[in-house]
Amino acid sequence: MLDEIDRALVHALHLDGRAPFARIAAVLDVSTQTVARRYRRLRAEAGLRVVGLADPARAGLAQWMVRLSAVPRAAQDLAQALARREDTSWVKLASGGTEIVAIVHAPQTMLLREIPRTAGVTAVSAHYVLHTYLGGPTAWHGRARALDAEQQRALTPTVAPEKEVEGSRALPVPADDRLLAALRHDGRAALAELAAATGLSPATAARRIAELRTSGALFFDVEIDSAQLGGGTQALLWMAVTPAHLDEVARVLARHDELAFVAATTGPSNLVAQALCPDPAALHHYLTHRLGALEAIRTLETAPVLRTVKAAGPLAPARRAASGGRTLNSPPAPGP
Repeated sequence: MLDEIDRALVHALHLDGRAPFARIAAVLDVSTQTVARRYRRLRAEAGLRVVGLADPARAGLAQWMVRLSAVPRAAQDLAQALARREDTSWVKLASGGTEIVAIVHAPQTMLLREIPRTAGVTAVSAHYVLHTYLGGPTAWHGRARALDAEQQRALTPTVAPEKEVEGSRALPVPADDRLLAALRHDGRAALAELAAATGLSPATAARRIAELRTSGALFFDVEIDSAQLGGGTQALLWMAVTPAHLDEVARVLARHDELAFVAATTGPSNLVAQALCPDPAALHHYLTHRLGALEAIRTLETAPVLRTVKAAGPLAPARRAASGGRTLNSPPAPGP
């Protein structure tokens, strides 16, 4: 479990993923060396990583939540194959290891044509994400409660006046592809590193990041092992809600501390959420008391999450190499 300084650092990075350690240290009233040391330790031991992500809507990308059922010996290989794709995020093994859930980002994707030909897959469904109420730029409350209001104001990036960004390119363009790719791998990459990766000058890279952030086209997310923040029991909740009450219910759920993601989708389950609770008893209490009190929720399917194979950003090189080279159309590895 993280201590007070660790939690404050995670909260600070969510407010500004590129905040200098010196500024974070001044707000937390600790030394810059302490912040740098804590950051390195959390990267090594808790999976901490800052990733820069393009807002899907502004980038013209559709988001699909894809659910696949597979025989147990094929599920893990299939999850790894999905995780290696550039157009996926949040690849999870759920329901006892026989279900894979992933988010696919693409203007048009051939993924759903490829998956049925994959050995071991027994069922496939795809749900278009219509609206995200919690997630992305909005942090899970469990990691955004460490700093007081004054500290949050000191760390929240200052938005440039409208006249200063007027006429700037607010949406990502092809020339931004290398910059966005570099930030997806490391949202805290130094300007010199970004310049080397993109061919831009450091000043140009800094200006373009500022333009995209100001317009909302680019945001920075924080990846970390949720168990370190008290979310040791995870579950995906697939709900069918009376359409007239869908928006109202979703906004209520977005304020629940137990949830890290809430979105309206197409399909029989028109609202999906991710729950993070300390233990199974806490999840049971949440389902029966807080969700149970919302009469507009007609049905609820709970899918326990066993493991997150891929979070928001691309797989790190070490994890990609360890996952092997199987593609979606390759046969699964032999069972034991």
